[in-house]
Amino acid sequence: MALSSPYPKQTPDAGRRTPDNIDPISLEILWNRLISIVNEQATVLQNASFTTVVREAGDLSAGVFDTQGNMIAQAVTGTPGHINTMALAVRHFLKEYPWETLQDGDSLISNDPWLTSGHLNDFTVVTPIFQHGKPVALFANTCHAVDVGGRMLGADARQVFEEGIYVPILKLFRAGQPNQDLFRLIKQNVRTPELVEGDLMAQVGSNEVGGAKLLEFMDEYGFTSLAALSAAILTTSEQAMRQAITELPPGTYHHEIRMDGFDEPITVKIKVTVQGSDLFVDYAGTSPQCDRGINVPFAYCVAYTTYPLKCAVSPHVPNNEGSFRPIHISAPAGCILNCQFPAPVGGRHIIGHFLSTAVFGALARVIPDRVLADGAANIWITQFTGKEQTGKNFTYVFFSSGGMGARPDKDGISATAFPSGIQGVPAEIIENVSPLVMEQRALVPDSGGPGKHRGGLGQEMILSVRTAEPVVHSAMYDRTKFPALGFAGGKNGGLGEFFLSDGTHPHPKAQYRLLPDQKVILRLPGGGGFFSAFERDPELVRQDVLNGYVSLPAAREQYGVVLSEGLEIDWEQTQKIRRQDTSQASLKEVNNKSKQVKASRE
Repeated sequence: MALSSPYPKQTPDAGRRTPDNIDPISLEILWNRLISIVNEQATVLQNASFTTVVREAGDLSAGVFDTQGNMIAQAVTGTPGHINTMALAVRHFLKEYPWETLQDGDSLISNDPWLTSGHLNDFTVVTPIFQHGKPVALFANTCHAVDVGGRMLGADARQVFEEGIYVPILKLFRAGQPNQDLFRLIKQNVRTPELVEGDLMAQVGSNEVGGAKLLEFMDEYGFTSLAALSAAILTTSEQAMRQAITELPPGTYHHEIRMDGFDEPITVKIKVTVQGSDLFVDYAGTSPQCDRGINVPFAYCVAYTTYPLKCAVSPHVPNNEGSFRPIHISAPAGCILNCQFPAPVGGRHIIGHFLSTAVFGALARVIPDRVLADGAANIWITQFTGKEQTGKNFTYVFFSSGGMGARPDKDGISATAFPSGIQGVPAEIIENVSPLVMEQRALVPDSGGPGKHRGGLGQEMILSVRTAEPVVHSAMYDRTKFPALGFAGGKNGGLGEFFLSDGTHPHPKAQYRLLPDQKVILRLPGGGGFFSAFERDPELVRQDVLNGYVSLPAAREQYGVVLSEGLEIDWEQTQKIRRQDTSQASLKEVNNKSKQVKASRE
């Protein structure tokens, strides 16, 4: 049975004003005030966080919801896997704790992968907001916990029970007082209790600041309810999204992508149907769920499907409940994008982040000027756990990125996460808060797919750990077998590599023991190119060579650009090589057409 994304029309609150009562100018002013409030909510969370994964990398989300659980607005910072799953999750919180069971000062929490953000390392905290005893809104945020116990973050568990403490929807705070029993239970099950508790308190404080600012806003404008404002925002967003969909050519568009998987490759099949003002996405034919932690709960599949759709179809429409309503997503129960409990899901991002390449691949058939070539897609997550030289236990996790795919009019961005948007942490900070040493961090030449617009480059990092004992390294890496594909004649990006200084190649999605004298080499993949590389401006190729992005041999072989010893362009030789390539391409096209005609006659 396929499961569809639940974005139902909501029953209006009693006595609610119609959206027409808010004029467009007032709506713009009120909307910007809401955005400033949720941005402050997110800033508080980042500034108060105890961990670099939130404070520096920005692995978080923040948003405000109306009393029915509709997401009205989100902060500028944040990842689709957090914000778009949270857009579904708040309704689950209200179902478990209806308004009549809540009071001022309460905060709810859960990390249920199927109800929130897809794996146990993400805690979602929801705080109801009351005005003079009447419920008016909810603030919610999600961020990555540095540790949740279990095997530690990774992709090699066999069931979700191995992956850490599993917290159902519960009250973290009651009437302003912490639920000490729940805090004790969580802290007892994690390796770094101070950091985890600190971030949970930061999450609660972030929501409280957002709530206080919202009440100030409501008092300033004399609002006793957000119902009319919410309806105006969501209706406007839905109408704009539907208008953008109607501008697409109607029809059904297919695509298929492959990923490394754990031991066996994974196939994702997608069918995108444009029908009037609605857009349907079906993942029928996708590989079944597996017995390792790369499975994706359906909410996470929805999150990373709606995001690239909005990027391509309506990037300027706000990301909220209204913009989601015209999008209908289905995936067969039991496939890797709609895994069933108790499947392991620790590395769900490894598959989930690739959905942008599936969506763009399908849409490239109808709006090729509004999509990206394939990129590195998933972030590489690196986690180390062990004992420092002082004997103190440590756990540290950081994220790194390969290259983005090229755009129809620009090069891909190097070492930049898409679609997650997570930032890299500076080497100085990593070394300051952990025993890790970043011995080298540099872009990988020739890793960006050749094209008129070149794919973004991957990066290489060499890591060691200052410790006298072995440490456990949990690796979560992909694109070591299947490269980022180029679009419209562009070539593929470079593959990723993961190996140790002694030449051994550990499994790229499993834990192993790193010895004190060993170093880890991570060579991240590059993005695909867009259009033929022989169409690239030779001066841009020359600049790439000067900058170390493209090697001298690759300039000639991949781009048809001949450079002298002084790195000046040999225009005569360059034009000769490119003319030859054009002639060969034309001949090949003629031969292909002849074969097609012959086959059709037979």
